[in-house]
Amino acid sequence: MKTWTRTGIIISGNTPSPSREAWGRGQGRGGAFQLVISFCEQRRMLARETGHLLSPTLSSTSWRRGSRARRAWLLCSILAGSFTLAAVAQTDTNFAARWLAHTPPVPEFAAPKTLRAWEKQRAQIRATLWDSLGKLPPCPKSAHVTTLSREERDGFTLEKFSFDNGAGATVPGYLLLPKNARGKSPAILYCHQHGGQYGKGGKEELFIAGNPVPVAPGPELARRGYVVLAIDSECFGERDGRGPGGPREKGGGGELQSSKFHLWFGQTLWGMIVRDDLIALDILCARPEVDAKRVGVTGFSMGATRAWWAMALDERLRVGVPVACLTRYQDLIRTEALAAHGIYYFVPGLLRHFDTEAVIALHAPRPVLFMTGDADRGSPVDGVRAIGEKVRPVYRLYGAEEKFRNEIIPGLGHEYLPEMWAKTFAQLDGVLKSK
Repeated sequence: MKTWTRTGIIISGNTPSPSREAWGRGQGRGGAFQLVISFCEQRRMLARETGHLLSPTLSSTSWRRGSRARRAWLLCSILAGSFTLAAVAQTDTNFAARWLAHTPPVPEFAAPKTLRAWEKQRAQIRATLWDSLGKLPPCPKSAHVTTLSREERDGFTLEKFSFDNGAGATVPGYLLLPKNARGKSPAILYCHQHGGQYGKGGKEELFIAGNPVPVAPGPELARRGYVVLAIDSECFGERDGRGPGGPREKGGGGELQSSKFHLWFGQTLWGMIVRDDLIALDILCARPEVDAKRVGVTGFSMGATRAWWAMALDERLRVGVPVACLTRYQDLIRTEALAAHGIYYFVPGLLRHFDTEAVIALHAPRPVLFMTGDADRGSPVDGVRAIGEKVRPVYRLYGAEEKFRNEIIPGLGHEYLPEMWAKTFAQLDGVLKSK
């Protein structure tokens, strides 16, 4: 923290305030006049040095031109605001710590000593996850799928389809089928990101290079022999404006409406998103072109979180590559970064049972590759490391510690680099195409 001292004004951190000595020298109208002129000019100087505007601009010229009443009012406003801000800065250094101090501690997750004990604990964790997601409508035993169109593309066939999710929504999706496939093919459940893209995003991400994947991921995966399926999550793509608020509520407003609706009925928006993903997995595994024993999942950001939740809840996903958004919830709170994730993300009561590491541990012993930047605010790096430390012992129980890979990229924010895409392919190919 820097401290500037000029003309009787003490400036500490981001908040300038008059010292007692300066206030003492400012007794009487003339002294107050000089004090406020110095105060205003020091705030302007600090703004130039830091690049931040600390308050509405007040120059010494404007002070001189004002009436006596106005000068008195400005003086009181400046001093009152300065002392108030200084007091807040001194007493509220970490709001999150104060809130956490008055909540029950999050139960620690630890791998048991035996595989048998873990299998029992594993079943309990998975049951708790389902319970935390809310009273979700049962998934349809056999989703009714309607093929809307079929188009031949370079290296693959594109099918557009939709299905009734049994909860009041029609879910649109794309299926990419590689050409010249011999027998059944491996498959990828592709989970799109959030990014605030709503109507412009969703499943269309498959065909967009650089948003976030360096290449258009759908055609690239299909041309390399994978059947690829992606759907529009609730509030995204063609489902934007189709929530309980209707077409007048789109984007973030529609997302908020959906979240409110689900909470009133004991459900969660996140639970409904994951539920749709698992119905999509049912459809993918039922396709005659797909080898249901060779199915993986990948995604970036919200898509990564969808991927690791789906993998935790369903054993049919044999490998995963979640990119970014490996987030330990306690650390997100401690770093005061809850705003880094939208309302869709939060599951009521989860931290009364465990944190993210318990969810990730359900992947064991299946291979998974996490790639996270250490400068990604939505995934505090200390939490990413803590997850790795707590999950590896679970993989060790299976003799499969090498299958859990938790890569942290120095200096990287919320991004997807070309070399990360290459590692994604290497991970998927190594599991789903190995003999």
